[in-house]
Amino acid sequence: MPPKSIHFSISERKIYLRTLDVVFIFFGLFLLNTVFDFSYFNFKSPALYTWFTVLFIYYYFFGEVFELFQLRTASDRYLTLRSLVVTVVFTALFFVLTPKITPILPQNRLQLVYFLLTVFLAVLLNRLIYIQFIFSPRFLKNILLIGDVASVESFLAKVDLQQSNRFVGYISNKASEKCSELQFAPIETTNIEELVIDLGIKEILICSTINDHNAKNINTQLIMLFEKGMSIRSVDAFLEDETFKISENQLIANFYNYFSFSKSHQNNLYLAFRRILDILFGIIGILVFVAIVPFVFVLNLIGNRGRLFYVQNRVGKRGKEFKIVKFRTMVSNAEKDGVVWSKKGDVRITPFGRILRKTRIDEMPQFVNVLKGEMSLIGPRPERPEFVSQLEQEIPYYALRHVIQPGLTGWAQVMHPYASSVEDQQEKLWFDLYYIKERNLLLDFKIVMKTISTVLFFRGT
Repeated sequence: MPPKSIHFSISERKIYLRTLDVVFIFFGLFLLNTVFDFSYFNFKSPALYTWFTVLFIYYYFFGEVFELFQLRTASDRYLTLRSLVVTVVFTALFFVLTPKITPILPQNRLQLVYFLLTVFLAVLLNRLIYIQFIFSPRFLKNILLIGDVASVESFLAKVDLQQSNRFVGYISNKASEKCSELQFAPIETTNIEELVIDLGIKEILICSTINDHNAKNINTQLIMLFEKGMSIRSVDAFLEDETFKISENQLIANFYNYFSFSKSHQNNLYLAFRRILDILFGIIGILVFVAIVPFVFVLNLIGNRGRLFYVQNRVGKRGKEFKIVKFRTMVSNAEKDGVVWSKKGDVRITPFGRILRKTRIDEMPQFVNVLKGEMSLIGPRPERPEFVSQLEQEIPYYALRHVIQPGLTGWAQVMHPYASSVEDQQEKLWFDLYYIKERNLLLDFKIVMKTISTVLFFRGT
């Protein structure tokens, strides 16, 4: 077995960031209390634990919204600084303005500045330590691949080589098989366990089946390694965990064994709870929608002359069509030449319409559909019938999107840019099917957080 060496998996890195951020904030404020005459966040107060609870709730919430805990952000100094600034500012602002369960505002307002700077510098120090040490190559996970060169090439083309993994080589059924595009050649060995120890392998991925005379020997060795605790899995399972989308190869090759319909569709408690949330947030959404209509109406007269709303047919659960209402974002005769996909930089979108799309305000009338049960807060975005009929013919399993209710927002919408072609729609389908296969309250929460982030960073389309 591999020698004991330190490796931080993706989940461990996320735990590290969330836990150590809080620890550094705690000791930062403790140091501020110890060294300086700081009365605002007094560590001797009996309400200290309540204050910390409120502070960390705000910090975790805004950290999720502004993507501070994403590994892509945490590994980049610029992205870390950008997310950290807005997270700390919003955390401190909401904390200071929360009555009764936070400290009384001090007479010396500079103490609020010290408080904000301490939280900021404490987290910044932890993040710099993470980038310098935890994200360094010495903590990458060494992975061994097994398969022919074509399958290895195909896998490496799909995976992000900059993540927390290091692919050290592959065992092929053809020892002489090499490829100039790969950074390493196939490894010749008859003892995989010895290789695992020498290279410090933490995981073995199966890219393709070995079918030659060595197959039995290789499988026997893999079973022995598996019994000793080695992580061994298919590249499709690995890619699904890394990319958060369905593996096209597995879906097409082994559909009924791979794609489970019963995971959430028969969980009546989950479905009932979702419906309660749909009704609750549907009512809140409609109230907000009614409140902003006058403002959108006035701005529409100035920068987007024409009708305020437009109505479209969309395809919902089980292929049933329903009508949605949206704030109009395009010129009045946008489809005079027929129905076409909207695309990035679409000239038909008006300047004011672009703002409505960036902030997702144009979707707010659809809270009515949520209350009616035609849509949910979260699910695959409903498409127009004209597009659905085309996509079902060109993309295998596209109709699977319709086994659940469509949503105001969805996994594909927050994980993939706007789809303006059949190829884009196919890529988004793998994200939608991942959600249908894996959906749960935690994944729903992640989608909500990513949607809020999309709105605040104006990343809507």
